[in-house]
Amino acid sequence: MQGNIIHWIVVLQKLAQHNRNNKLSQNTSLNCMELIKQIEDNSTEINLAIIDQLELLAETQPKYYWKIIESLSNVIRRNSATSLQNHSFLKIKDRQVIQAAMTLMSKLVPVNGWESQQIDLSYTDLREINLSGANLKNVNFYQANLQGANLSGANLQEAILVTANLCDANLILTNLSGAILSAAKLNRANLHKANLHKANLYLANLHGANLDDANLSGANIRETILDRQLS
Repeated sequence: MQGNIIHWIVVLQKLAQHNRNNKLSQNTSLNCMELIKQIEDNSTEINLAIIDQLELLAETQPKYYWKIIESLSNVIRRNSATSLQNHSFLKIKDRQVIQAAMTLMSKLVPVNGWESQQIDLSYTDLREINLSGANLKNVNFYQANLQGANLSGANLQEAILVTANLCDANLILTNLSGAILSAAKLNRANLHKANLHKANLYLANLHGANLDDANLSGANIRETILDRQLS
């Protein structure tokens, strides 16, 4: 196992050197594609080592941006599958991979032509993940479990959060403008100073949620469960 990890770290270092020298050969390009495939097929230890280096690849070879995003999405879904099916808690190793993949995904800047593509993280288990300040604009979190997640200051503009579980989530100063939160569970969520301008909260449950100084202008709060009437 350790030999495999060392092998892939060496491959990544060679790729990085090629990229710095601006000499990306055909073989190196093929190695890039093989590297992206490897993140979907190997163990936790190898995946963590590869994720740690993929940011450099994305920065220096932007043409691989969407391939990297798709691979990271697949890793997150695969590592979530067992806990969602069995209604159990994530294993520590699975949580580490998911956190690393989500952190990198939220940091990558879309290149020309990919800005309108929607990242699909529906049905994923992201409980207690730390995505403070992350850019998650337009991401599909349909039926995702984000219970207890730290999303303070994150950009979730126009994100799809239909029937998502956001109970106990930290959403302080989070940008949820235009987000679709229909039937979402926001029980006890902290939405202090959150931006919910034109958000769709139809049938959402905000029982026990902190909405102090939240911007709800233009929001759809029809049949939303609230502790008090909003002015």
